[in-house]
Amino acid sequence: MTISPMLELRDVEASYGPFRALFGVSLTVGRGEAVALLGANGVGKTTVARVASGLLAPTSGTVEVEGIDMTGRPTRDFARMGVAHAPEGRSVFGTLTVEENLTLSFRASLGRGGVGPGLDRAYELFPKLGDRRNQIAGTLSGGEQRMLSLARVMVESPPLLVADELSLGLAPIIVNEVYDVLATIRDAGTSLLIVEQQIAPALRLCSRAVLLDRGVVTWEGDADAAADVVASSLFEGA
Repeated sequence: MTISPMLELRDVEASYGPFRALFGVSLTVGRGEAVALLGANGVGKTTVARVASGLLAPTSGTVEVEGIDMTGRPTRDFARMGVAHAPEGRSVFGTLTVEENLTLSFRASLGRGGVGPGLDRAYELFPKLGDRRNQIAGTLSGGEQRMLSLARVMVESPPLLVADELSLGLAPIIVNEVYDVLATIRDAGTSLLIVEQQIAPALRLCSRAVLLDRGVVTWEGDADAAADVVASSLFEGA
């Protein structure tokens, strides 16, 4: 019996109005697998992430989650299938404390009974948040705000996490901490699609890589081989 991948995009094309962003993109993420989607800024990586989580419907091609055709279905249906999306940037309530931010999120996603365990898990994954639980979120550093926004997603250990540009604007030490948490949830069974410009942390985490250039997949293979491909491509120095 063949087990379906957690995520599969087949010949996906996508547009923003008259602007075509993706051209026949195909990729898969297996169960419990971490796959890096690499490329320079503006080549369509975020568009792939949005299609994979139902935020943008493709103009052609198919999107399957656990073998079920989800093409064109609303984002809430992707969420019900266990697809979580961690977008680039920070999304926190700046006037609330760290714990109030987390409590609001967990109450909505886990119910009242899940708030306590959710907070415990968040502080286990991100000890710095525990140290700052009573601090106003708007006064946190950029890296700490990113951790806070990620904690709301990672605590739930979704079956599939689509993570978009997690390292953007973060200091290397914070990037390492975030990727350590990603490794933890990967080892617990979460499948990961990691969308990145910075190749080093992504390739350390992932077993496979897909390179994207101007909306087209130009290469895919083992992460170890990807490092050599990237070194001689337009991604050099990314």
